[in-house]
Amino acid sequence: MEILSNYPLQSLNTFGFKVDAKYFAPVASLAEVGKAIDFAQQKQVPVMVLGGGSNVMFTKDFEGLILKYDYDSIEVISETEDYIYVKAGAGLNWDQLVAYCVEKGWGGLENLSLIPGNVGASPIQNIGAYGVEMKDHFESLEYLHFETNETSISFASDCQFGYRDSIFKNALKGKGLILNVTFRLDKKPVFNTSYGTILWELETMGITEPNLQTMRQAVINIRRSKLPDPAEIGNAGSFFKNPEVSASQHQELKERFPNLVSFALDNGSFKLAAGWLIDQCGWKGYRDGDAGVHARQALVLVNYGKANGKQLFELSEKVLQSVKEKFGVELEREVNVV
Repeated sequence: MEILSNYPLQSLNTFGFKVDAKYFAPVASLAEVGKAIDFAQQKQVPVMVLGGGSNVMFTKDFEGLILKYDYDSIEVISETEDYIYVKAGAGLNWDQLVAYCVEKGWGGLENLSLIPGNVGASPIQNIGAYGVEMKDHFESLEYLHFETNETSISFASDCQFGYRDSIFKNALKGKGLILNVTFRLDKKPVFNTSYGTILWELETMGITEPNLQTMRQAVINIRRSKLPDPAEIGNAGSFFKNPEVSASQHQELKERFPNLVSFALDNGSFKLAAGWLIDQCGWKGYRDGDAGVHARQALVLVNYGKANGKQLFELSEKVLQSVKEKFGVELEREVNVV
């Protein structure tokens, strides 16, 4: 293992920002991780784990050690009559895992097709799309604690999963590394078509009885129609979370804005569509130099080429403020700002 200095991160973040890491360590084993952490402690610099770089916005150079864990294995560890348990290395590309499971006939992750990033980031963010969240098929993960250099197993009850949230974004942020994740997948898949756009897309495809392959393709089609490809336009997907409001606040907003897009939650509150809120404030398609809001999806901030993280952050601040002024609702960034 070689620890590199002043390492360029432009190709390792999907916004394509030209930033450097003071130190950079590509690691593929526990021994290499340990050496890298020892190095950071000796240099007295912070450590940041970087996966696929699809949920991070660098506003400046990183004055510490970037740890890039590249272990990308897939293995079946056990099975029952109904389920199969698959362990995936944290460095594996997420969509490669989904494609592999679909090919094998294992259900559960197909609605999460084409989400950018690596497996190791999926529990941190509790990624979700089209009526499914990662936690719905999560079994456990193996976690390395930097301070003790010891590993532990975390189950769902340990992870404090919430909407795009987990213990790894809060109490354990920056304190360790997810090594692998085990998923519980269905041998007899039950398809989640509750998200309206999926039903419409399946009908468009001429599918009346979906299978894993057609469900995955429907999700891919939807995502490609709405979200820009990071290989073509720098972005990190959905930049803001959908906010949750009380029933009374929802009623008040509905009276003022009859076309309000919202979804009732089991706890009696309502989730608002952040993209709709932002669109109503006139941001969709906005561009200032190379920093902008995507023309087809107001949830997505984009770098058209030469924008930097500071410019995108300032744009996000303006978006947040305008939504708060118009609707009295505070949006929260989904992207990790560094």
